[in-house]
Amino acid sequence: MRTAAQTAMLMAVLTLGSKLLGFIREMIMAACFGASYITDAYVMANNIPGMIFGGIFGAVAVAYMPLFSKLTETKSREEGLLFTNQVMNLLILVSLVSSLTGLLLSDQIVSIFARGFTGETAALTSFYVKVSFSWVLFTSTASLLDAFLQYKGVFLLQVVTGYVQNAAVIAVILISYFTSHYYLIFGSLLGYAIRLLIVSGWSRKYGMRYRPVFAFGETVKKVFALSLPVFIGSYIGQINLFVDRMLASGLPEGSVSALNYGHLIMGLVTGLTTTIITTIIYPKMTQAYSLREEGRFGDMVNTGFHLLYIILVPSTLGLLLYSQEIVQAVYERGAFDLSATDMTGQALFFYAIGMLPAALNGLFVQTYYSRHNMKTPVIYGAAGVVINVALNLLLIRSMAHCGLALATSLAALCNSLLLYYGIRKKYPEVVIVGSMVKIGKITGAAVAAVACSYGVFRLIQATIWMPRAVALMAVVALAGLVYLGLLKLLQIEELTFVRQILKRRK
Repeated sequence: MRTAAQTAMLMAVLTLGSKLLGFIREMIMAACFGASYITDAYVMANNIPGMIFGGIFGAVAVAYMPLFSKLTETKSREEGLLFTNQVMNLLILVSLVSSLTGLLLSDQIVSIFARGFTGETAALTSFYVKVSFSWVLFTSTASLLDAFLQYKGVFLLQVVTGYVQNAAVIAVILISYFTSHYYLIFGSLLGYAIRLLIVSGWSRKYGMRYRPVFAFGETVKKVFALSLPVFIGSYIGQINLFVDRMLASGLPEGSVSALNYGHLIMGLVTGLTTTIITTIIYPKMTQAYSLREEGRFGDMVNTGFHLLYIILVPSTLGLLLYSQEIVQAVYERGAFDLSATDMTGQALFFYAIGMLPAALNGLFVQTYYSRHNMKTPVIYGAAGVVINVALNLLLIRSMAHCGLALATSLAALCNSLLLYYGIRKKYPEVVIVGSMVKIGKITGAAVAAVACSYGVFRLIQATIWMPRAVALMAVVALAGLVYLGLLKLLQIEELTFVRQILKRRK
């Protein structure tokens, strides 16, 4: 049997593959449709349902699991399954109402969420919204079944379904390119439908049978009551996304797409990093706190912080130096021209500034959650929203879409500082940064490694011909080797952490 750490590493590998496939999907999208009104409409219509409903269904799934566990363990397996059906049917009813709302009021929804869209862009977005609201039925039910399967110990299926979803979207993108761009949005609908079919099939293997039970009891009411604080916390990020996309819709054509493409590149690094840290570190934090092992708890937070710092400092420097080159290598082909590269490269540059704070926010929030403090992250997150909106309005005037990306980064930094100093004040026994000398060593090693790679990259450009993508991969590999060598020379002990946990048995 795999250890928890080995499962986590397998999840990390599979997640990386899924993200890479998603990246390929965006490359194909960029090559086929560029950064145009079509991609602006597509990105906006894909995001609007998540802005409104994503936090709700995710919060319900989080609140569902402990109540399902209590019913199953203290009463019976049948009681747990009955409860699951009750929650699912309520979600289905909410989803059907939301789908009907999107179908009938798509024009009004677009006028609220994309106020800057006019003419053909607004009309296309409205058509896409009619379809995008339909998949809420699939995502709400699949989210609940994901939680059911996780309780049963099934963790890898959710990652694997990402491959199938991406494959479906890619197929429809290509079909749309050769036929009509109006078909584009149906790729997402198909992907979510396939995901629901897969998780439904696996759920049946673990005893889940759908029953049209609509007698909602006190337990179901309780799950929605418990969802409220989780929902508020998760919805804060959706508010930031909504404000950014709404303001970007009033900028020149391609601005929404440029922000989306730039954010995807950054998310490839931060998403994988936070997945590993959350999967490996967070369970150890919760266990240590439950056992009142404050020393071990602090060690886990400290280790998580340094691992994020080790990974993301050189990644940030690399994205800042190579932002244009990365975008050109990844996206610039077909309809994605030099102008689109320039816009996306600028967005990536300013997003990269906030990459480390954004990742640290995830660790800090988990620190509060593991100590049963759900309120403080919500308060600080709300403050981050206010800061983000204020900076958006201030910077968009002079920096256009770049101002929106910079505002996101600065707001993430402010939120990270609030969370950090909140931990120091509320839990002084938790030492996040153990040694500033170590931080200095890591920073120096990162600067030296990235500077070395940049010098070699410019030398390659000046002396020999080499495809840009090949040159980038070569210098990234060089930077990684130099960086690891310097960290080992400087005796940074976190390098041995992953190797140790892989050897540790349950």
